[in-house]
Amino acid sequence: MAAKGQKQKILDGLIKAYTMELETVINYLTNSTVLDGVRAEEIKTNLGADVQEELTHAQALAKRIKQLEGRVPGSLDLAFDQKRLQPPKDTTDVIAVIKGVIDAEKGAIENYNAIIKLCDGADFVTQDLCIRLLSDEEEHLIQFKGFLKEYEKR
Repeated sequence: MAAKGQKQKILDGLIKAYTMELETVINYLTNSTVLDGVRAEEIKTNLGADVQEELTHAQALAKRIKQLEGRVPGSLDLAFDQKRLQPPKDTTDVIAVIKGVIDAEKGAIENYNAIIKLCDGADFVTQDLCIRLLSDEEEHLIQFKGFLKEYEKR
């Protein structure tokens, strides 16, 4: 297992990832509900389906935090910052939501890559978990980049 200081850094990264996943659940749920218009249907459907996957990520992260003897934060301990993924004032602004999803996925990918590096040679279980979650986030990123290409053509 990792040295004490390294273990704390890993826990900090896991808690950040947990927070990001929960915030994504909230924003995906909200945007899958509030978007309007014919062009919004595909995005709403995808976001709605992704809510469960992101929640499953948060559950896996909470379990690993607990296994590492960390404290899983409650709602009052969470600091959210997904400014670009907030529901748009114009509920037909699908492109704003797509760009917000892309930003959120890029942030998750960056954080998972950092945790993976921290775990190298020290915590293979956490590293494996983060590699699996990273794969899901990369898949979402590619999907929404494709949506953005299509929507910006119109």
